[in-house]
Amino acid sequence: MPTRPSATRRTVLRGAALTPVAGLGLAACSAAGEGGTAPDATPTAPVALGAESEVPKGGAKLYRDENVVVSRAADGSLKAYSTICTHAGCPINKLSGTTLVCPCHGSEFDALTGKVVQAPATEPLHELPVQVKNGGIVAGPAA
Repeated sequence: MPTRPSATRRTVLRGAALTPVAGLGLAACSAAGEGGTAPDATPTAPVALGAESEVPKGGAKLYRDENVVVSRAADGSLKAYSTICTHAGCPINKLSGTTLVCPCHGSEFDALTGKVVQAPATEPLHELPVQVKNGGIVAGPAA
């Protein structure tokens, strides 16, 4: 039976030095829900967001703390979407006009429709029920 040469001290040290670097790379590409600190993708109960007047016609408002964006069509109707990116689960924290921009991999979504406008995401944002109660916007299940 042939013998295999044993690893040299240099080979072992090199492998030990690269292990933390590889771990950082994997952590950066993992979904936020897999051990990260990102909140849940969708509210599990109705969430009061703010005054109805905060969302202009043809515009949108991002509610970062609740992971929700609310948009208003030209006819005045409201739509709400979860702002957890459908690509890797990162919370979207930037709204530029009516375009949501994911900080993790650059996916972009239309806040009026929830549709993907720039990859790598391929699935639209999750739509949430939304309504106005006493002049305030409420989104989420049973809203």
